[in-house]
This record gives sequence, structure tokens and C-alpha cells, in this order.
Amino acid sequence: MTTMATAARTGVAAPTASASPEATETPEVTDAPKVTETPKVTEVPEATETPEVTATEVRRHELADFLRSRRERITPEQVGLVRGRRRRTPGLRREEVAQLSAVGVTWYTWLEQARDIQVSPQVLDALARALLLDHSERSHLFSLAGAIDPAPGTECPSITPALRALLRQLEPIPACVQNSRYDVLAHNRTYGRLLCELDAVAPEDRNIMLLAYTNEQWRSTVMDIAEVTRFLTAKFRAAMAEHLAEPAWKALLKRLETESPEFRETWARHEVVSSGGRSKIFRNAHVGLLRVETSDLWLGPSAGPRVVTYVPRDEETRERLQRLQALVLADEECPPDPSPGVPPV
Repeated sequence: MTTMATAARTGVAAPTASASPEATETPEVTDAPKVTETPKVTEVPEATETPEVTATEVRRHELADFLRSRRERITPEQVGLVRGRRRRTPGLRREEVAQLSAVGVTWYTWLEQARDIQVSPQVLDALARALLLDHSERSHLFSLAGAIDPAPGTECPSITPALRALLRQLEPIPACVQNSRYDVLAHNRTYGRLLCELDAVAPEDRNIMLLAYTNEQWRSTVMDIAEVTRFLTAKFRAAMAEHLAEPAWKALLKRLETESPEFRETWARHEVVSSGGRSKIFRNAHVGLLRVETSDLWLGPSAGPRVVTYVPRDEETRERLQRLQALVLADEECPPDPSPGVPPV
């Protein structure tokens, strides 16, 4: 009562529990624009200033994936090893590759794990031989490792003397060795005269896709060339799915697109078909019509090289292939003058 009376005399209202505006006037707590002003946290220029490190890491991982894929496609028997009973690893084991390459198992494991280690050209050469890499695969290996190949003309280890002897023994049946990119790695003499004068073609141009689209002699020999090239292109697309990042495949595709409008049109259809044997008819320039059945004899898993044979479908074709072989042998005994009209020196 005394307080109320005093307040009445002085004209100042007495504070009450409900009259406390200071308790509700706390905008400073909710008005915190500084919380929303934090875009500076996302400005990290240092992350964009390491393109070299990123590119190196990507290349190391590409090298690791490439080595692993080539290791898994080789069977122990291909490199003279015993398979054994308990083998769950597809292809070779890491320790087997290390043994064949004469390098440490731990070191090779680090290589497949994309560790930051240095690889000498000599070790890369040993790995290329152990993994039976062909010329293009070997070149890709050295490119991924950022090294210079000391022996760029090294022959594919898959083409052994025994395999060359097998090709010779198959005559007069035409036969060749192709890889998954349809490069002709080796061939016997009757195959060299079957579709074109293959020995006159530069080694880098001995590719079935290139011959089918750009070599007129090859194209004139194949009956129903449009259907054959369409089938080849569909097989090539299916095979390329496992090699999209490999320079040799990309270079071949670019060359085909550049040199052949017909290939560009066929490639744009996106047709895919699995590989396999089929009947073919050729009109050979030396012996006439040939009816053959092609067969693929794989030297390892389907991603690797294979022997392609052209077996006669009838007796007439068999006799004509024998005549073709006889022509080859006659030319070897009496080779034609490479420069007609020019007297020998």
C-alpha cells in the first residue's frame, strides 16, 4: 500500500510482473545477419590450383586399372605356369606377374593400387612382356607411366615361333592372328593372298576395319560388302565397350570416321553383335569363288588375341585353296621382278 501511494504521489507507475517490455525486446538475438554472411567459407582457391596433382593421380589409377585388366585376361598356361586346384583369381595372380617380371610382389601390388611410385622403362618393358602386350597396348602402358619406350618396335610376345609354325601347318587353310581391335598380328601365306596382297599393306594398316572400309582390293574380294562391313562394325562397337579410354582404340575410331563416310553412317546406327563364326563368300583374284566358314580359336580369354581360320565349305573351295597355295609357293621360288622394265643392277 505504501508503495502504491508513493507511486500515485510521484506519478510513476509501479512495475508489475506482466509489464516487462524489456523481456520481449530482444531482436539482437534473432537479428543475426552475420550467420548468413558466410559464403567466404566456400571460396577455396587452393582446390583449383592443383591440376597437375589431379592429372597425375588420374593417370596412376588408369595405369593400375590397365595392368589389372591385362593380368586378369591371361591364363597360367599361356605363360608356362601350372594352374593348380585352388584358383579363384581370374587370370594371373599378382605374385605370378611379379615373378615373371622379376620385380617385388609388394612393389607390383603398390603399382596396381595406384601408389605414387616411380617405374623405370626397364621394368615397364618386363611387365609388357610378362602380360603379353601387343604393340598398341605396350605403347599405352608407357604413355600411362609417362616413360619413353626403349624398344618401340618390339614384337608382340603372343606371336611365338610355335604359333607361327602352327599358322604355316594350317596351309592351305588361310589363317591369321587378330587381337580384339582387329589388328592382324600374324598370318600364313594363303591368308596373305586371300582378300588382298596383304604383304604389300603397311603393318600399321593391317587392320580388318581399315581394310574393309578403305582398301579397294579387299572390298572387291568380299561378296555382299555392305552386309559384311555392317556386321564388322557392330562387332567392333561391342568390343570397344571395354577399351573406351585406350588411345589406340580412339585413334582407330577417329581414323575410320575421317577416311570413310560409309563407316560414319554405319557407326551412327549403334548396332552391337557378339563375335562368332559365320559363312563367307569371297571372289579371289587368283582362283575365283571361295566359300568358307570362319572360326575363332582363342589364345586366352576372349579379350585377347585369337587365331581366325577360313575352312572350306565344299570340295571345290578346298581345291581352289590348294591352287592358291601352289601359286604362293611358285612365287617364292621365282619371285616377280619388283621393277618391270628396269634391268637388274
